[in-house]
Amino acid sequence: MRPAAAGKATRRLISRMACLPLLVALLGGPASADPSDEETLRHFKTVLWPQAYRTQDVELLDRMLHDSFQMIDDQGNRSTKQKELAWIAENEWNPGAFEYRIERLDIYDGRWAIIDGTGVAERYSYKSSNVLIKEGDSWRAVASHVSAYEENRPEAVIGNTQ
Repeated sequence: MRPAAAGKATRRLISRMACLPLLVALLGGPASADPSDEETLRHFKTVLWPQAYRTQDVELLDRMLHDSFQMIDDQGNRSTKQKELAWIAENEWNPGAFEYRIERLDIYDGRWAIIDGTGVAERYSYKSSNVLIKEGDSWRAVASHVSAYEENRPEAVIGNTQ
């Protein structure tokens, strides 16, 4: 990226980040959510999301991701919905035993949700965060960020929730 372009991208990112407090103020903080929404979102992230990747289920992931979906990886690379769908169609993901541990699930105004937590596989773990929007009765991911993978420490093994 050219220096001028990098500066422009940085300014654009800063201006978007500056809008975040306004968005939170407009939407309000997390309110007591509909229990069925919380249950649906937990299932979405802990069951359906890993299932779509493990089984290379492009149709399932297509229904889960909003058309505007973007993912940012640990290197700062962006992936669109179409790139993610193509990736799972072409790449097998077999982490062995896997669980996603939700550490934050906040629902805003019944329409927006933030989920973050730790994905724990047999040999590695990672942190991720997701922003979802509810359209009609369906929740769909609009953004995801995934950290670098780390080798598991003994306390991070599957089944150890302490």
